[in-house]
Amino acid sequence: MKIVAVTACPTGIAHTYMAAVELKKAAQQLGIQILVETQGAMGIEHPLSVQDIGRADVVLIASDIEIEHRARFTGSKIHCVTIEDVLTDPVSVLNRCKTL
Repeated sequence: MKIVAVTACPTGIAHTYMAAVELKKAAQQLGIQILVETQGAMGIEHPLSVQDIGRADVVLIASDIEIEHRARFTGSKIHCVTIEDVLTDPVSVLNRCKTL
């Protein structure tokens, strides 16, 4: 399975990046390929390409705010969760993506 994800929190400092790390760890544990774009205080880092999005089975948006450039995911399967969901149980979040 291939997932692309975007993480973003209101302040764009710690939780945005912590969620990205947790998703990568959980994905490795579950044998899922994942690319994570962060939208934080430093702007958009590790931006997802059109090809990345097109190859993904699911787009995971882990955010407590509106993300930038959301329209690029139109037509994709999208699963939205809070940053807290990812920080408390990233494995469950990714397992839910597998069922979509």
